Amino acid sequence: MSSTTDKVSGKVNEIAGKAKQMAGKATNDKGMRAKGAAQEAKGKVQTAVGKAKDKVKGAVDRM
Repeated sequence: MSSTTDKVSGKVNEIAGKAKQMAGKATNDKGMRAKGAAQEAKGKVQTAVGKAKDKVKGAVDRM
């Protein structure tokens, strides 16, 4: 995946995870809240990977 794809996928997962958490809280569904938290965490990792790829590419380009 490219860095942009990682960052976009990450943000989508973060937003979807937050939405699941809110829905789980509204319906008192602990399972949904947990799944939402996991998806949000996955999204944060994807976003971080995309940013890291950008930094590596930038460092290589400056050489």
